[in-house]
Amino acid sequence: MTLERARSAGFCFGVRRAVETAELALQAGPCCCLGELIHNSAVVDRLAQKGLRTITAPEELPEGERVVLRSHGVSRDTLQRLKARNAVILDATCPRVSRIHRLVEAAEAAGRLPVVIGAAEHPEILAIRGWCRESLVFSGAAELEEWLSKDPENPGKPITVVFQTTQTQENLISCKNLIKNVCTNSEIFDTICGATFTRQQEALELARRVDAMVVIGGRHSANSRHLAELCRSVCPRVYFIETASELDRTDWRGIQKVGITAGASTPAWIIKEVETKMCDEIKVEETVQPVPEETVAPVTEEQAAPAAPAAEEAAAPAKPEGEKSFDELLEDSIKTIYNGDTVSGVVVAITPTEVSLDLGTKHSGFIPVSEFTDDGTDINDAVKVGDTIEAVAVRVNDMEGTVMLSKRRLDAVRFWSDIEAAAENGNIVEGKVTEENKGGVVVNVNGIRVFVPASQTGLPKGTELSQLVKQTVRLKLTEVNRGRRRVVGSIRAALNQERKERAAKIWDEIEVGSRYHGVVKSMTSYGAFVDIGGIDGMVHVSELSWSRINQPSDILKVGDEIDVYVINFDKEKKKISLGHKDPNENPWKRFLDTYKVGDVANVRIVKLMDFGAFAEVVPGVDGLIHISQIANRRIGKPDEVLTVGDMVDVKITNIDMDKHKISLSIRALSEPAPAPKPVVEEAAPAYHEPESDALVYEISADGQATGVIPDED
Repeated sequence: MTLERARSAGFCFGVRRAVETAELALQAGPCCCLGELIHNSAVVDRLAQKGLRTITAPEELPEGERVVLRSHGVSRDTLQRLKARNAVILDATCPRVSRIHRLVEAAEAAGRLPVVIGAAEHPEILAIRGWCRESLVFSGAAELEEWLSKDPENPGKPITVVFQTTQTQENLISCKNLIKNVCTNSEIFDTICGATFTRQQEALELARRVDAMVVIGGRHSANSRHLAELCRSVCPRVYFIETASELDRTDWRGIQKVGITAGASTPAWIIKEVETKMCDEIKVEETVQPVPEETVAPVTEEQAAPAAPAAEEAAAPAKPEGEKSFDELLEDSIKTIYNGDTVSGVVVAITPTEVSLDLGTKHSGFIPVSEFTDDGTDINDAVKVGDTIEAVAVRVNDMEGTVMLSKRRLDAVRFWSDIEAAAENGNIVEGKVTEENKGGVVVNVNGIRVFVPASQTGLPKGTELSQLVKQTVRLKLTEVNRGRRRVVGSIRAALNQERKERAAKIWDEIEVGSRYHGVVKSMTSYGAFVDIGGIDGMVHVSELSWSRINQPSDILKVGDEIDVYVINFDKEKKKISLGHKDPNENPWKRFLDTYKVGDVANVRIVKLMDFGAFAEVVPGVDGLIHISQIANRRIGKPDEVLTVGDMVDVKITNIDMDKHKISLSIRALSEPAPAPKPVVEEAAPAYHEPESDALVYEISADGQATGVIPDED
């Protein structure tokens, strides 16, 4: 007899998570569980021995005690009653079940009627119904059709349909077809667990090619019962057991091949016990045959392997230890590999196109180099001769004795649970964009194809999607259906989430003077808006440069990266004022370090006004040459002597420290320095009438000309 186990037999993600949550809780001491953690008495008993006490109602929980919520979830009322007892809640509800809770809650809030397809008395259904005030439950399409036909108004009612996570795809399809044909205001959510669908499909395929099926699972487990029902539809002999003790070896007469599968709440150690017992019973049958004692050699572990010969061959005289019969040698020589088999091999050669593996059989395996290098990795860094690699057979060529293998496909199967968990928990995943197709792009996330619609790429409308190809992106998974191999993601949602997280962090840490490296997002005539990592702050035009600029676009453009610092902020109004000018490069300080009153400077004329000319002394600092100080003669306007851009020498006649103003004079350089005034004691200086064309200026205390004194004559 030979045994073959389905690949997906045993714990699903939700059950494994629940058991691990309970075991982790028990490390800190005994605690309670509201209802049986999972539908497997062996697991529940094992956890009970470690200190997990099962209670049936919140009122049984001691005040402030720790309690584990089982994988099936609890109602909203139950949760509130636990909180009222100050319970320390360890939520082990399956994330897929929690999603259904949110769906029915949202449906009720929107004025819709939640409809649940499943077993009405199942704990999962009871918990789901506890998240809305009114709901309907139907076991399948027949009951749903009966309700729809009872009242002419029922088909027009706004209904939201969800499914128990362990329902079959057949039930989902039949209900969906009925609803689409009859109902006029419905929305349907496929909430069947992808792992459940995969397990059912594998069990069906296995049951079709074996003589008998063993289904391992709890009596109260809905998904285990569904497995048994599916197997019975294609296999005449199906044994539904909970533990190995329920096996009866007398049932195995005449059976050549047995398939084994297990429900989502069946742990690996129970599956192993069943397999071990079946193998042990095969050995018992071999040794009780009427074989003369003197001809029977001792049975070795190798000879007692599960893949034993047929019963009639077991009675043949045993061969010497270590010697193989002709049939065994023939079997080894023709041993083959089938598409879909998982194999392990040792790397024996690496070429530019493929990695060759020794599989230990007549076949030689190879994996395309592209499976190791599609992310830009060098093949010599990814794999080396002598490495052991596990992969799945995708194409067997018996004529050539070769097997094309795929490591990526095997990895994808293993990563499905991680993908589903990421979708349920809203985690961000990372992948590489491999192609652009109609309506979006495809991202490879650990070997799994994720479709991202164009509207969710984060690119502006009309932008070429091809620019994302070969780029590594981060995204959130919005839809995962393992049964249909469909995964949909959103780059935009990931960007929004990360932006919010960065913004929250900035608001928690922001201080006046904090420095950031930002990106210019937009500009106005009065300033530029800069993204500093999740938050936009405004840099006023006066804070962009120490030099005079007319508008931000004179020195910046959208997309530029600049360093900024916080001048002021308002957390309530979510506003931030930023500066870009480096205080250490203040031109006024540089001017004071270079010049003083009386110094001569070479300046550039930057602006002409009716009352004088402005000149740049150092970049960012201008001084005024009053019209009276431009020439040693009377002029009507500055442009009679000066032009914008002229370089002229001036004398610094005054510096206003408070107002940061500088007075300059060209005239002072053309006039000779005044001679010392002689001391005259006896006679006053003679008075001379000024010539008619002379100009008399009124001079202020600081030496600046403030106006012309009119000629009284």
